[in-house]
Amino acid sequence: MRFSDFYPGQVITLGPVALTEEQIVAFARQYDPQWFHTDRERAAASRWGGLIASGWQTCAVAMRLACDHVLAGSESIGSPGLAYLKWPAPVRPGEPLTLNIEVLEVRRSTSRPDLGVVRWRWNLRHADGRVALDLEATSLFDLSAVR
Repeated sequence: MRFSDFYPGQVITLGPVALTEEQIVAFARQYDPQWFHTDRERAAASRWGGLIASGWQTCAVAMRLACDHVLAGSESIGSPGLAYLKWPAPVRPGEPLTLNIEVLEVRRSTSRPDLGVVRWRWNLRHADGRVALDLEATSLFDLSAVR
């Protein structure tokens, strides 16, 4: 999508996508090697009742969906950061997840008119509606070549 395609109130729905146990364990072993992400038996006997994905992996899943379906072909040049990030419900192997993106604000930067600014809220949800990931991000778009 191009910067000019975004508007406040817009809702974009992507997915579903699910993680396998192998994906959860492989990601965790490399980036977040806590036992409840890597040890099936110990996780099963814990308060979690089984393996759960790293919150950072849920971020990566949401980012992949956004890159493939929203940011591909855009003027996106990155993000200055997040207003907040929450992981209200864990993600388990095989659970389908859907990303809902709500566009909150679209504007040109006041200090850099060649930059477009999109502020949006991303919710990665389970099929039953539970929220696995909730974040508000700001993304920047290079408008210097846009006429």
